[in-house]
Amino acid sequence: MPDLPRLTLITRAHCHLCDEAREALARIEADTGEQWLEVDVDSSRELAAEYGDRVPVVLLDGSEHGYWRVEEPRLRRDLTRS
Repeated sequence: MPDLPRLTLITRAHCHLCDEAREALARIEADTGEQWLEVDVDSSRELAAEYGDRVPVVLLDGSEHGYWRVEEPRLRRDLTRS
């Protein structure tokens, strides 16, 4: 079974901030090779209860790294620390 990516992006359909977050993670992936997984917040009751309208959410190694906006410099830094 392959390892899951360290980065997870929790999104919702028709979310302009989610589109911006996808673009940011695509830039990071292009520069670092760090792949990411996208999960729709509405795909499960648990995710919807946890994050609600607070999307997009970036998880790094399963822990919340940020929401609404991707802080690219901080995320890049934190990817090298772990």
